[in-house]
Amino acid sequence: MTRLTIRHETRYLYERPVGFGRHRLLLRPRDSHATRVVEASMSFSMPAATRWVYDALGNCVCLMTPEGRSEALTIISRLTIERFPAPLAPLAIDNPHTAMPIVYDRGDRTILAPFVDPATDDPNGMLLDWVRAQAGGTYEPALDFLQRLNRYIHQHFDYRERDEEGTQTPAFTVTMGSGTCRDFAWLMVEALRRLGYAARFVTGYLYSPRHSSVRGAGATHAWCEVFLPGLGWMEFDPTNGLAESAALIPVAVSRTPEEATPIGGMILGDPGKSELSIHVDVRPAGAPADPA
Repeated sequence: MTRLTIRHETRYLYERPVGFGRHRLLLRPRDSHATRVVEASMSFSMPAATRWVYDALGNCVCLMTPEGRSEALTIISRLTIERFPAPLAPLAIDNPHTAMPIVYDRGDRTILAPFVDPATDDPNGMLLDWVRAQAGGTYEPALDFLQRLNRYIHQHFDYRERDEEGTQTPAFTVTMGSGTCRDFAWLMVEALRRLGYAARFVTGYLYSPRHSSVRGAGATHAWCEVFLPGLGWMEFDPTNGLAESAALIPVAVSRTPEEATPIGGMILGDPGKSELSIHVDVRPAGAPADPA
């Protein structure tokens, strides 16, 4: 078990004072057998009304509405969590459905249907051709294929940070051969759906003792979860080639990247020029924190 502290600061600066509508914050993990929230707090740079709810996927959502007008809004989330390692050891898979092509039983299919149906268009079949080429067409345990695809994206696509919001289409990521963690996660999700897998988009944090050793540390991170019969939802991070890693700290799951935005909301009035800065610090509990 590893105890970690997470400090996530988001700061908005505006040229002119603005009012604020309701904001939707996905910043708190839900307790599970793999993650236990020990302490959690949230602070804002101005008075705000808050209400906590669970969304349809069980994500913890804070609905926050700032009160008044301001030229700046700062949101700081502080967490102490316990993360229980779940290394992906060799598994003896006796269920023949956990092989390609993947087959879900009737009960699972009903629940998983939204995560099997692709959410993006592929008018020229480029994405389908690409993922079929990776699958090869020979009999292979599904878990072996997923690990192989996860490693392939990590090894053959160039990681590039991008400050602009939004996610590339999977076909565009294949064409460019580069992207951010959210682009790679979305590519894997949508590619697997075209082969009949149930896959969903995950956002959270990435713990690395040395930020230079992994891609995406020091910011929010994104990866992919895939449902396998008898094994359940399994984590794959194509940005770093990780699978079922304790370094991945999930906060929210969704069908599309837009539904898993850590902070979303609206402002009222003309802000003029605006600036956004995000800083995430993940470290062992008790270790000195970076200066804010």
